[in-house]
Amino acid sequence: MAIKEIILTQEMISDISNDLNIQKNQVENTLNLILDDCTIPFIARYRKEVTGGLDEVQIRNIVEKFEYIFSLNERKDAIVRSITEQNKMTPALQAKISACKVKSELEDLYLPYKPKKRTRGQIAVERGLAPLALEVLNQDSSLIDLASLFSAYIGKHDDLKNLELVIQGTKDYIAENISEIAEMRKEVRHWMFENANFKAEVRDEFKDKKTKYNNYYEFCEPIKSIAAHRLMALRRGEKEEVLKVSFEFDEQIPLSIISSHVIKHEASDVVKNFLTECVNESYTRLISPSIETELRLETKTSAEEEAISVFGKNLRNLLLLPPIPKRIILGVDPGLRTGSKLVVVDQTGKLLDYTTVYPQHEDDFEKPKNKNAAESIVNLIQKHHVELISIGNGTAGREMEAFIEKTLETLTNVKKPRVVIVNEAGASVYSASDIAREEFPDLDISYRGAVSIARRLQDPLAELVKIDPKSIGVGQYQHDVNQSRLKKQLGEVVESCVNYVGVNLNTASPSLLSYVAGIGNSLAKGIVRHREANGEFKDRKNLFEVMGYGAKIFEQSAGFLRIPESSNPLDNTGVHPESYPILEKMASDLSLPINQIVGNRENINKIKLENYVSDEVGLPTLQDIIKELLKPGRDPREDGSKQTYNREVRDFGHLKEGQVVTGTVTNVTNFGAFVDIGVHQDGLIHISELSNQFIKDLSQAISVGQQVKVKVIGLDKERKRISLSKRACEENSATTNTASSTHQNRSGASSGQNQKQQYNKGQSQDNRGHQENRNYNQNSSYNTKKYNTKNTKNENKESEKPASLSDLINKFNTNRV
Repeated sequence: MAIKEIILTQEMISDISNDLNIQKNQVENTLNLILDDCTIPFIARYRKEVTGGLDEVQIRNIVEKFEYIFSLNERKDAIVRSITEQNKMTPALQAKISACKVKSELEDLYLPYKPKKRTRGQIAVERGLAPLALEVLNQDSSLIDLASLFSAYIGKHDDLKNLELVIQGTKDYIAENISEIAEMRKEVRHWMFENANFKAEVRDEFKDKKTKYNNYYEFCEPIKSIAAHRLMALRRGEKEEVLKVSFEFDEQIPLSIISSHVIKHEASDVVKNFLTECVNESYTRLISPSIETELRLETKTSAEEEAISVFGKNLRNLLLLPPIPKRIILGVDPGLRTGSKLVVVDQTGKLLDYTTVYPQHEDDFEKPKNKNAAESIVNLIQKHHVELISIGNGTAGREMEAFIEKTLETLTNVKKPRVVIVNEAGASVYSASDIAREEFPDLDISYRGAVSIARRLQDPLAELVKIDPKSIGVGQYQHDVNQSRLKKQLGEVVESCVNYVGVNLNTASPSLLSYVAGIGNSLAKGIVRHREANGEFKDRKNLFEVMGYGAKIFEQSAGFLRIPESSNPLDNTGVHPESYPILEKMASDLSLPINQIVGNRENINKIKLENYVSDEVGLPTLQDIIKELLKPGRDPREDGSKQTYNREVRDFGHLKEGQVVTGTVTNVTNFGAFVDIGVHQDGLIHISELSNQFIKDLSQAISVGQQVKVKVIGLDKERKRISLSKRACEENSATTNTASSTHQNRSGASSGQNQKQQYNKGQSQDNRGHQENRNYNQNSSYNTKKYNTKNTKNENKESEKPASLSDLINKFNTNRV
């Protein structure tokens, strides 16, 4: 989109302001920044005074609305040129075109002038019937004898050999003329949207068969309110020729609307009857199919936008799951026939070792193949001092988990690594990608997936950005939506997440760097090449040494790049270099060096922000600076909470109705959430079983990566489907807590971003866990005990100590990355 080519007008700004309910000056200032080549993450983070504090979502909405206006104006120009070239433009038509705000209404205005293939109406014109048709449409009250009028045209053209051909040709012309009345089409379209239903029926050949579309064999729902996921299901069922989908409504009403635009009161009964026939033909042959197609397209577009939005929210929650950095990890890509691939990566993700094992999961653990596999695993653990084991959740994942846990029981005199199940979606895509080949040119493709599984535990964001977001598998109907729109939206989500977290300039891969505001693929590779040739970057200014890295790119990207090794402590914060002079002034006023301010709450509290407010720098920027100074180098993803996981459930046969288990949300859709509860099949919490409260936006109630306590309320053994209820656990949480304590549990964590309720059980293993448990109890309606404020403050201080391995494990989702 060449958005820079648009010249801002007050009309555009007013339209956007009214549509989005954002002040005009905010819209104008934001668009001026966009036109000045500023990126959305940069604007949202470092230009709050200019935009009035708009967030990324609001800024993107402004840009999208602006692009729509740009596209609409381009179409207007093309239509005006076309009509003018036909010498049919009038001042009234020009005014109507200029006033159009919606593309569908613009196309209605253009329809009578739009070049068409040879239609029946055009054939009537070629045969000289236009004057006859216009005379009938004029509906003079004196016109009562149509037969003689039509008869006069017999033989005027070689193809007008009889009265029937003249009458039909006249009808063809009038029907086409009626179908092009813009106001009528708008009114009929609106009525059909408000009153028609989508109706679905099963095709005869599937009547006695069970398919995934069983719920739609006899289906009817209003067009205006049909849920996006149901519409997408109807469209897919129709495409697969299982369903017949149509519109259901009272056709007499749109016929009456059309007649009101065509038939005059003063017309004779003969003319009225003839025009009624023309209206019926126009409606049946032209208007109804056309408007139904338009409504199908509009509802499809709306449903796609909702599906893409759900995908984006899920992807964001997945990318922002808490990492467990700087740990030696054994990655396991489980398999059956071809064996399980094992790799070991060091604290930075560098590959140290790899091998393949072939355990026989159905045989006794003491069998030779199993003993050999166990020995290989133990050797890797002891040789490289493995701290965590990351197992993919694909085929044989649960079996491999059980086998490794048995193997760990044989370890003596060594600290046993913790086992974590990781979502392996997209690992095979990565292993065959150009990125993987560049990273591991000599490594067999089968081991690359295991490397990805291991690294996802260290830093989900850094690893998942290497994979096409569509391959991560957290959407709904992703193959049925507009692919270019999906790619754009998911790319924006990844960009937002990367810039929200920040990137270590000296360790980031080209894939990760490419999403930093203003950088892109080519420059990201250039940065890495410079780093490999010249060593680590010492400070942010060194970026200017990279070929192609200019002042504008530095402005957009520098604040999102971190250099922990820099001599300037500000280079490891989100403080933009343009604000360094402000910090230097603050340090000078306090008579302290900057390194004694960064991370020192006592000295930071001495800063009086009002002394540094100016025309260029406002309070929002100063407040952001203080936040960065308080926690330099802080990873915003470190916000997990302790959860439990029932490790006794590993097979569908272990499940029973009424059983309460803990699982991890793997996908959120408009109709519910899918949860991994430890077996091969994910269970579904239907939206009706999610909460006792009304839920308008599912993503606000539950999120990908979140751990939830659920009750099994239905098991379909034939189709291997599991129905779950979170609501049932909320209704009787006290009983649930008591019952679940009898199970053997393992600690894990969720992203915690949208989590509404936490279940803390047992004695916490560290100060942070203890503090979270206390916070929960203070807020709980079941606990009225008050805690001493002084003690709480002391515990807050303790929780700021460097995180232990136990801390990080408890912050990480043990079931799913």
